[in-house]
Amino acid sequence: MSLSEQTVVSIPPAAKCASSNSTLVDVKTTMQNSMSEKMVQFMTRDHDSMDLEFQADKKKPLSSMRFILFNIYRRLFTLVFCANIAIFIAVMTADRKLLALVNATAANLLACGLARQPLVVNAIFLTVCSIPRSAPLRLRRIAAKVYHYGGVHSGCGVASFIWYTGFVGLMSKEYWSPSTGKSTISLGPVVLAYIILALLLAIMVVAYPAFRFKKHDYFELTHRFSGWLVVALFVALLLVFANEASNAAHQPFGRFLIELPAFWFLIVTVIAIIHPWLFLRKVPVEPEYLSNHAVRLHFNHTTTTFGKGIQLARHPLRDWHGFASFPDPAGGTFSSLVSKAGDWTAACIKDQPTHLWKRGVLIYGFAYAMRVFKRVIVVTTGSGIGPCLSFLGDDNRPNLRVVWQTRAPLKTYGQGVLDLVSKLDANPYIIDTNQLGRVDMVPIIRQLYNEFDAEAVCVISNPFVTKSIVYELESRGIPAFGPIFDS
Repeated sequence: MSLSEQTVVSIPPAAKCASSNSTLVDVKTTMQNSMSEKMVQFMTRDHDSMDLEFQADKKKPLSSMRFILFNIYRRLFTLVFCANIAIFIAVMTADRKLLALVNATAANLLACGLARQPLVVNAIFLTVCSIPRSAPLRLRRIAAKVYHYGGVHSGCGVASFIWYTGFVGLMSKEYWSPSTGKSTISLGPVVLAYIILALLLAIMVVAYPAFRFKKHDYFELTHRFSGWLVVALFVALLLVFANEASNAAHQPFGRFLIELPAFWFLIVTVIAIIHPWLFLRKVPVEPEYLSNHAVRLHFNHTTTTFGKGIQLARHPLRDWHGFASFPDPAGGTFSSLVSKAGDWTAACIKDQPTHLWKRGVLIYGFAYAMRVFKRVIVVTTGSGIGPCLSFLGDDNRPNLRVVWQTRAPLKTYGQGVLDLVSKLDANPYIIDTNQLGRVDMVPIIRQLYNEFDAEAVCVISNPFVTKSIVYELESRGIPAFGPIFDS
């Protein structure tokens, strides 16, 4: 999205939108009725006469380093990882006991799993985002970064691999070159240990962001089933290892096991993994065909609240897909907006489901973090309007202005969705790319941010556009937030 693009915007009345099937309203007249004269002149002036450098604030020094290289996600990852490395070095240089490495590995596996457990995630969002809107804005902006919690998940995951590698190294040395001349470790635990090590390495490789984007289905299946297998094999390894260690220490096996912290860490880990699957249900779905690009799925098995999403699948052991939820106008039911973005979503539109599998509880997502602000600019493209509609689930939501860029919004998403958008913002800025082409939204956002006296900008789009807009705004001092690859 180049800042040099000519910016033209269509602003239809509430719940209306100019589309290829309707008469396009006069853009300049509509803009003059709803925007300041300065904004009109800025957005409709000749491309060659625009002084965008004058309009935009200068970027902050070292902005790319601060907002990209050292973003909150990477800071959390680094903090968790470095703390583990420091302890690891201390253990390897001073203690070098297998039990210490086993306990540390199990502790990191537990933290890694809990960081993705729905109940824990909901508790994190509820706790951090309970900060009152009367609190200093700086504190609220920090709290709104809560969706970067995935940095803890990945940091503990990589740290567990480091701890476990140390454990396998010491175990191998004890097996092949025992200090006492006779090994207390048999071949079975050694074989199990190396299988787990290979699985952990595979999980880390497929979790690399570049691989996740290109082969998301392979990532999900490998991450899930390999993760389950690692925990199961680690439990088996712990039992075999504890049995041999208790015999060497001349202690009863049961007492040795219950006094081992790793045993309790693994029990909690197993419970955390099993819990969401206890809520596995096949629920009825009422599809509402919107166009060959989108379908709206209605659910009545439960209700939803602001900022929550649902995990859906056609088969419980295949790929799962997360969608934001928003309440239906009648109440008592909720919807999710699905647009064509891959094989699963395309099949959902072509062959509309009447039942889908859901697991766990509805889980809070990125949008919930915006509740800490008083006034927010919501920026989205295409089906990103679905997560934005989640704001309808909160009567105490921030004051909102909506900027939505999409192709033929009325034809693609229908009047019902546009009516819901008008409930968020009585006069939304809707850019029809079929009529006006794709435009640069940053100048629009910047001007609207100043006029609305907003406290934050919420961006929900595809990863590239989200990252681009958030960086352009943050680097110029405007607080902007958008989902990251691990949100």
